[in-house]
Amino acid sequence: QVQVAESGGGLVQPGGSLRLSCAASGRTFSSNVMAWFRQFPGKEREFVSAINRFGSDIEYADSVKGRFSMSRDNAKNMAFLQMNGLKPEDTAVYYCAARTGIFSGMIYLSAADYEYWGQGTQVTVSS
Repeated sequence: QVQVAESGGGLVQPGGSLRLSCAASGRTFSSNVMAWFRQFPGKEREFVSAINRFGSDIEYADSVKGRFSMSRDNAKNMAFLQMNGLKPEDTAVYYCAARTGIFSGMIYLSAADYEYWGQGTQVTVSS
């Protein structure tokens, strides 16, 4: 069983920055694919970013490319999402997700591919 917990959300003005952190329990974090999704009120969760176990392949949704940057620290069992140039339309609940037991460099972009989820952290972009 893996527990996932996000932190770092909050209120920020348009154009500002936030850094989300994701802590995942377990001794096999280095074989996890990690991802960030977000959910707008009344909508399905949408893909934001994912990173393979090595950190060598990172994918982004078109809506955040060039503004968001995902990274991981396998020694600390942590993943991060640096969000710059935030826009009001980025306002959502952001979720961290983990898929375990991946020993290749594969990466997954669908919410259905992830087994473990955090509780979510609210990001609000408003002046």
